Amino acid sequence: MLQSLAPGGVTLDGVRFLPQLLSPMIAAGERGEPLEPIVSAIVSMFGFDTFLYGASLSVRPGQEAISYVFTTTPRDWMARYDQRAYIEVDPRVLYSFESAMPYIWDQESERGKSAATNAFLDDAAAHGVASGVAFAIHAASQGHVLIAYNSAQGEITDLRRFEIARNLGDMYLLGIYFHELFMKTVIARGLPPRFQGAPLSAQEKRCLLYSAHGYTSRYIAAALGISERTVELHFSHLRSKLDVANRQEAVAKAIGEGIIRRGPLPVEPGMTDPHPDSSIKRLAANRHARPRGYTH
Repeated sequence: MLQSLAPGGVTLDGVRFLPQLLSPMIAAGERGEPLEPIVSAIVSMFGFDTFLYGASLSVRPGQEAISYVFTTTPRDWMARYDQRAYIEVDPRVLYSFESAMPYIWDQESERGKSAATNAFLDDAAAHGVASGVAFAIHAASQGHVLIAYNSAQGEITDLRRFEIARNLGDMYLLGIYFHELFMKTVIARGLPPRFQGAPLSAQEKRCLLYSAHGYTSRYIAAALGISERTVELHFSHLRSKLDVANRQEAVAKAIGEGIIRRGPLPVEPGMTDPHPDSSIKRLAANRHARPRGYTH
């Protein structure tokens, strides 16, 4: 899942206004050097262990959003995060759709919201992501961008909050300039996401399956008991993995490669009926395409 980033010589405007702490990253970008070690060092100076840049971007006209991830967290954690669909309950992601303000979280602030959230917190803490700060860059016209600083410490004390407040401006600037570097290198040069070709998660297959039957994101969200925005993120990820431009291409490729196959639409354990007074079958009358009959 790691998006390795060696800029290959990029010049950014406004660097004379940067704090000295961030100048090594800009200099590395101008020289075309890998950014991972420098980003890790700066994040450590902020008092955090790892960094995450996650973006769902529409990079070309007529292309639906695809996902990119750059992170210094372990690869095995990112693969686990992906396959277990933790994006559905990750408080950093959920909050980023509601506000541009920084989200400071730890185990105590998030625990107890749901069993799924607790499971995510336990698993994340076991992999070194136990607390942190996250914020979205809503100025990105191409899509949605999340910046997250993560710590293995499970509690954010009052002293820790003071340290975060002191560094927050520089943390924002790192996120903004990192996004600019990413857009001018990976995106502008048409480089593919590094997790292209990775296996689809079970939830991504379900989303694709419903799409093959003609369901909209709204009805997929209701059937799976998740938000419509989360459904869109699932499609962004699976388009990246399948290397396709839109939902229709994703369905066609998944059928061709045997990821989903012809058959009745299953109602799996844990799925909910979008309309309590109707069955999943009767919901088909409200969709905008004819049933095609695929299953995975």
